[in-house]
Amino acid sequence: MQQVVKRFIFYAAALGIWEAIVKLLNIKAVVFPAPSDIFQALWNGFADLTLVYDLLASFQRLAIGLVIALILGTVLGVVFAKSKVIDDTIGSLILPLQSVPSIVWLPLAIIWFGLNEKAIIFIVVLGGTLVMTLNMRTGIKSVPPIYTNAARTMDYSGFSLFTHVIFPAAIPHAVTGARLAWAFGWRGLMGSELLSTGPGLGYTLKFASDFGDMALVMGIIFIIALIGILVDLVFFSRIEKKVMKKWGLLEQ
Repeated sequence: MQQVVKRFIFYAAALGIWEAIVKLLNIKAVVFPAPSDIFQALWNGFADLTLVYDLLASFQRLAIGLVIALILGTVLGVVFAKSKVIDDTIGSLILPLQSVPSIVWLPLAIIWFGLNEKAIIFIVVLGGTLVMTLNMRTGIKSVPPIYTNAARTMDYSGFSLFTHVIFPAAIPHAVTGARLAWAFGWRGLMGSELLSTGPGLGYTLKFASDFGDMALVMGIIFIIALIGILVDLVFFSRIEKKVMKKWGLLEQ
């Protein structure tokens, strides 16, 4: 509770100082808006439902892309972990591809799919799939041999061994992969929406920038950051901690 109070006081003081500096120096909002200007821009954006439609459009794209990424990443991770030949060949491409920011693929996505929803979802899928694949592969390969050896003494083998022992033991890595897939997918979504032609936070950010509405630009940046923090802390972080505790990787 004390930490929450300290942070509240800090952010309130920071916003107050920011507001005072902008007003005292008479800095124009088009150059560096004050918090009150940003709040007004956001209020107007939500009042006329522009930002509401943007949020709905962005979350819809993210949901579709993330679901595909998690399924595809899980399947690929399992395949790479269970087949040494595939892992040594195709699997060797995953890490180099992961090092390339997903937004770099946007020009190719536009050529392949056009400047539409498919191109944006492709970027989200690409950003989430690779990191999910890496974590799933690591999770399966990291299963202690004592687990599988003990299961074999109880007549577990083949598919039953995988579903009852190996995959459950890899769940903590899978949850971490899902958490990272969300983060990479969210970043890729915002970047790709900058070149989109429909509603979305990234599109409105670019639109506001083109017309010099820096208050709205900074407001949308705050929304993007806030959503990223809230989803990670409220949803993924809690799930990860619960799974870690259940699997005995954290103290109760």
